[in-house]
Amino acid sequence: MDGTLIDSTPGVLSAWATFANDYSLGDSAKIIHETHGRRLYDTLKEYCQVNDETKLLAEIDRFEDEVIAGGPAALPGAITLLTQQLDQPDKHVWNIDESLLTSHDFPASNKYAPRALKAAGIPIPAAGLVTSNDVTAGKPHPAPYLAGAANLSKVFVGLIVEDAISGLKSGRSAGAKTLAVCTSTSREVLLASDASPDYIVNDLTQ
Repeated sequence: MDGTLIDSTPGVLSAWATFANDYSLGDSAKIIHETHGRRLYDTLKEYCQVNDETKLLAEIDRFEDEVIAGGPAALPGAITLLTQQLDQPDKHVWNIDESLLTSHDFPASNKYAPRALKAAGIPIPAAGLVTSNDVTAGKPHPAPYLAGAANLSKVFVGLIVEDAISGLKSGRSAGAKTLAVCTSTSREVLLASDASPDYIVNDLTQ
């Protein structure tokens, strides 16, 4: 979702700057690079050492509120691509055979995802969402995409669109073909990684 359909970069930068200050973490840009594509639940536990479950969930809410305040916006080609899937192109409703999986730059919770999509003008697919709340293992583990396939009552996953190396590895491990979009990670970095995407495009306008 984040980095493929929507851009939440301003809010993510702001939120990590706040948390880096609050928890004396140092360079927030370095943390963003290291945690890209992973669940916020996991990264806050690791970096902020928040182990109390109640406090952790409250901190996730605080982080996500700041991201929303930053104004998530649709990435180039996202809305056009989605509306092309419809029988009635003037309506923003996804085909029943489509599902959306997110863990975002801090992988998204079931509270954040609907709010971010609404802010960006992107509809929730009829088959629903798979968020960080729905899996016990985040990317690069295949569990998120296998859960998405289960939502569609399918054994195999089709094409995974991802901007993060961890997400591409998750999709490949789930048995899918992967399409990398260079919205947050450069083509050079993607090609030099062990993500091995099947296809690479600059964004969803291609």
